[in-house]
Amino acid sequence: MYKRRFVSAIFLCLLGLMTLSGCDFFRRLAGRPTSAEIELKREAILREQAAHQARLDSLRRIEKAAADSLEMLDRIKESGELILPFSTLRRAKASGLDKRYYIIAGAFSSSDNASWLAAKVQKAGYDVVKIPYGNGFTAVGVAGTDSLSGLWSNLSRVKQEEFCPKDMWILVNE
Repeated sequence: MYKRRFVSAIFLCLLGLMTLSGCDFFRRLAGRPTSAEIELKREAILREQAAHQARLDSLRRIEKAAADSLEMLDRIKESGELILPFSTLRRAKASGLDKRYYIIAGAFSSSDNASWLAAKVQKAGYDVVKIPYGNGFTAVGVAGTDSLSGLWSNLSRVKQEEFCPKDMWILVNE
């Protein structure tokens, strides 16, 4: 009788332990991960998936920006404007050029003429930079910008201004 009660008591204790720990008791016995470990792994997988999605979204934004830039560059080239990299301007001094693109409204051998045009452009509400060349000429850069879309919109606006000559050109500060 004592044996039966003892076995029953042990059985009830085991049953109570299993009830308190659920399947984790058997998982531990079988060397399998517990529900807490499974939950941690699930959360880690979700974090990895979110990080992967963020990288994909970032790549899509970069691809779109590149496509938009190429489209803007094509529009600018189709407009027929002359585009010159800064390096082609011999002996030019790049001091004060903090933007990538400038619309050049004129280049003058007289710095007074360059100052006159710069004042006229500033009066129209545009940012202006005078770009001295080593040969004595001074160019007047208008509406500097770092993006092609900004260049396109500035170009469209500046072309409408009375100070903008037909032979204006674009300087790429590289």
